[in-house]
Amino acid sequence: MATVLDRRPGLLLRILPPGLYAGRASKLIERSMLAYSRMWLVFLSGAFEPLFYLLAFQVGFGKLVSEVAGPGGRPMSYVAFVAPALLASSAMNGAIFDSTFNVFFKFRYAKTYDAMLATPIGPLDVAIGEISWAVLRGGLYSVAFFGVMLAMGLVASPWAVLLIPVALLVAFAFAAIGMACSTFLRSPSQFDFIQLAVMPMFLFSTTFYPLSVYPDALRIVVQCFPLYHGVELMRELSVGALNWGMLGHLGYLAALAVVGVWGAARRLTHLLLR
Repeated sequence: MATVLDRRPGLLLRILPPGLYAGRASKLIERSMLAYSRMWLVFLSGAFEPLFYLLAFQVGFGKLVSEVAGPGGRPMSYVAFVAPALLASSAMNGAIFDSTFNVFFKFRYAKTYDAMLATPIGPLDVAIGEISWAVLRGGLYSVAFFGVMLAMGLVASPWAVLLIPVALLVAFAFAAIGMACSTFLRSPSQFDFIQLAVMPMFLFSTTFYPLSVYPDALRIVVQCFPLYHGVELMRELSVGALNWGMLGHLGYLAALAVVGVWGAARRLTHLLLR
C-alpha cells in the first residue's frame, strides 16, 4: 500500500479526508463563471438598484438639498455626498447575495460542497473560492457604478481611483462574513435575519446623512457597522480628504475579512468532515 501511495501521491488525497487547503480555489471561480454564463441578466440586475438610487437623488431629492458637510467639514453637493456611500453599498449587496443565498443552496440542498470535498479540494479552498467569486461580483458592480459617477461628474479627486480597490475590500469583508453566517442557517425563511442586518446598515451607516446628526450614544453603534467604515473611507477618498483615521477603517475591514474566511472554513470543516 505504501508503495502505491509513494508512486501516486494524489491517491492519498482521494482515500483520506481532504486537507484544509489544496490550492484549488480557482476551480470554484471557474465553476461559477460557467454557471453564470447562461444567467448573465440575473448577474447584472444587482447593479441597477444603487444606480436607480443615485439617479433619484440627482433628479429629485438632490434638488431640495443643495449642499451638506462632507469629510473635514468641507461643503459638497448632496449627490456627491451620497454617491460614494452607494458605491460601498453596491459592493456589499453584490457580495452578500452570492455568499449567502447561493452558498446556502449549494450547502443544504444541492450538496455541491460534499461532492467537492470528495476530491482533493479542501474546506479552505471552498471558502476562498466562493468568497473570491462574491468579491468579483461585488467588484464588477462597483466598476459599473464608478463609471456612472465619472459620467455624472461626481469624482472630485485623483485619489478617487482607489475607490475600486476599497470596494473590493468591502466586498471581501461582507462576502467572508456572509458565507460564515450562511453556514448557520437551516431554512430559507432564516434569510430574513440576513436582511434584518443588511437593511439597517444600508440606511444608517452614514449613507444618506453625516454621523453628526445622530445622538452621541447612537454614534457608537453606527461606528460598529462594517458598512460605515467602507462608506467613510470611500467618501474621504472621493474628495481627497486623506487622514490617519483611514487606516482604522482599512484595518477594521481587513480584520473582518480574515475572521470571515477563518470562520467559513472552520464551519465547513466541522459540518462536512465530521
